[in-house]
Amino acid sequence: MPRTALVVDDSATMREMVSFTLKQAGFEPLTGGNGQEGLDRLTGQSVDLIITDLNMPVMDGLSFIKAVRARAEYQQVPILMLTTEARADIREQGKAAGATGWLVKPVNPELLLEVIARVVPAR
Repeated sequence: MPRTALVVDDSATMREMVSFTLKQAGFEPLTGGNGQEGLDRLTGQSVDLIITDLNMPVMDGLSFIKAVRARAEYQQVPILMLTTEARADIREQGKAAGATGWLVKPVNPELLLEVIARVVPAR
C-alpha cells in the first residue's frame, strides 16, 4: 500500500509539481487549495506526510498546522512548510505551531525528496 501525502497550496502549479515529486517517491498525493480544504481532505484519512504553504486564502498554513496538531490522530505526522517566507520569526511561529521542517520556495525535487526521506520513516 503506498504512503499517502497531503499537499496544501493555493498555487495549482505548486500542488502539481510537489504531487509529481511525491509520486516518484512512491506516495499517493492528496491535495487542497487552502488550509480549510486541507482539513477537509484529512477527515477520515490516514496520511504519512503533510506539506503546506504558509500564505493562502481562507486558512493560512500556521492556522492549518495548529488545527491538524489539535487532532490526536495527526500529532505524529510530519508536516513540512513549503513557502517563500524565510524570515526567522516566521519560522519560529511555524515551529511553535507544530511544523516538522521548513523549505523555502523554489525548492528542487531532489532536496524535497531528501527532506522527506529524513522525516518520513521508510516502510
